[in-house]
Amino acid sequence: MGKRIENLKKGLDLAKKYSVKEAVALIKKTSNAKFDETVEVHLKLGIDVKQSDQQVRSTVALPHGTGKTKKIAVIAKGEKEKEAQAAGADVYGGAELIEKIFGGFMDFDILVVTPDMMKDAARLGKTLGPKGLMPNPKSGTVTFDIAKTVKELKAGRIEFKADPQGIVHAVAGKVSFPEEKIAENVQAVIEAVLKVKPSASKGVYMQSVFVSSSMGAGFPVVVVEQKA
Repeated sequence: MGKRIENLKKGLDLAKKYSVKEAVALIKKTSNAKFDETVEVHLKLGIDVKQSDQQVRSTVALPHGTGKTKKIAVIAKGEKEKEAQAAGADVYGGAELIEKIFGGFMDFDILVVTPDMMKDAARLGKTLGPKGLMPNPKSGTVTFDIAKTVKELKAGRIEFKADPQGIVHAVAGKVSFPEEKIAENVQAVIEAVLKVKPSASKGVYMQSVFVSSSMGAGFPVVVVEQKA
């Protein structure tokens, strides 16, 4: 893959910073993998991830989705279980679904739980936690608003979180999407990360933004420095 990437870089000015639209156009032009690559956004933030008041984690509803349909499971009871079914959840249930997951059932991408079921669902932590599937209020997956949550997740709502190096990695659709739709998704990610800037973060918040395809070169995007 090294030679392929080097060939992609020929004729490109990677020292230049591009607008989102320019970067997306270059991704479309240079993508040459034998499959429909995912468009990725990588944002280096000026935060101290060791500080609890500088954590960056939230969600964003991509205007044009991710290009992949997610399987949504919902743990709820009574009317909320019926709400999950009506909203299009792939799997839904109460205590019996908890037992099923505890027994090894993992045929879902995202798990949503109502707050009144979290006490019972907590036993799934050791199973789901390492896989990043345990529901969390910060990711909007512990909620009573089941219908809205399921519909948003199906439509392309994603979660983002800064890694130990202070970098947020997010998807923004597929290379096969029209350029304007990719650009709008990328912009939505950038704006969502800007919106949750920790008040304790000082200096330049969004230090760099790169947009790439999953197998292609990354292109630096112009961002406005966010200073305290």
